[in-house]
Amino acid sequence: MIDLHVHSNASDGSLTPSEVADEALRMNVSAIALTDHDTISGIPEIMEYTKDKPLTVIPGIELSCYYKNREIHILGYYIDYQNEELANELTKLKDARNTRNIQMVEKMQADGLPVTMEKLLHGNPNSVITRAHFARVLVEEGVCKNKDVAFKKYIGIGCKYYLPKTQVTCEHAMRILTTYCKTAYLAHPLLYHLGYNQIEELLTYLKSLGLKGIEAYHSSNNMYESDKLRSIAKKMNLSISGGSDFHGVVKPNIKIGIGRGTMYVPDTLLTTLLHT
Repeated sequence: MIDLHVHSNASDGSLTPSEVADEALRMNVSAIALTDHDTISGIPEIMEYTKDKPLTVIPGIELSCYYKNREIHILGYYIDYQNEELANELTKLKDARNTRNIQMVEKMQADGLPVTMEKLLHGNPNSVITRAHFARVLVEEGVCKNKDVAFKKYIGIGCKYYLPKTQVTCEHAMRILTTYCKTAYLAHPLLYHLGYNQIEELLTYLKSLGLKGIEAYHSSNNMYESDKLRSIAKKMNLSISGGSDFHGVVKPNIKIGIGRGTMYVPDTLLTTLLHT
């Protein structure tokens, strides 16, 4: 059993990279890809921690970009995480995101909401802050009863405290991924609220930029949906991957390896990943 999409507290997960590895081992997962949002800062820790453990770790990333004003995510596998030029590229993206986050904090504080950058970072100064961090703080401070309420009333698109991120183009994201990763796959295609024909249009566009596959298995998919995505991948000569999108307590109903309980990513996809 493998899981090619997991997060640590280097971005918006709740576990350290080492704890993610321990959880994978506890769940009898043989291989994982650490794919934090827009950062590789957790990879050195997990690679060092697992070097003598029975767990294969694929260094990865989940880059955010925009397609027709819609945010999408692209997974990069076998990323060259020790490359200084890559680190500089990601620092630029992080700096743009931080500017947005500071402005959101200021808007909240002006209305008396108990949100600070210190609370968002939660003891991890290198963490890439996402809206999930804001949701966590709003719940912890008793402003919202759960993260869904936080998104619906405070930080969702169109809400008072929402500010858009700097829009990274697909071209920019794919240039980074094709330069510094072995291969790139579109993450969770069904979460973008596109029809299947529109997904094919998106894939055609991304394939022209170097995309090699799609994430056909995901915690949010049912069996029919995964089969449909596999069919699209075959039609378009794309490879497939799969992962839980594990975040720890941030998404408590999602477990490494099995998602919401029924997900299964075939081990053979690891071999496919190596040869795409």
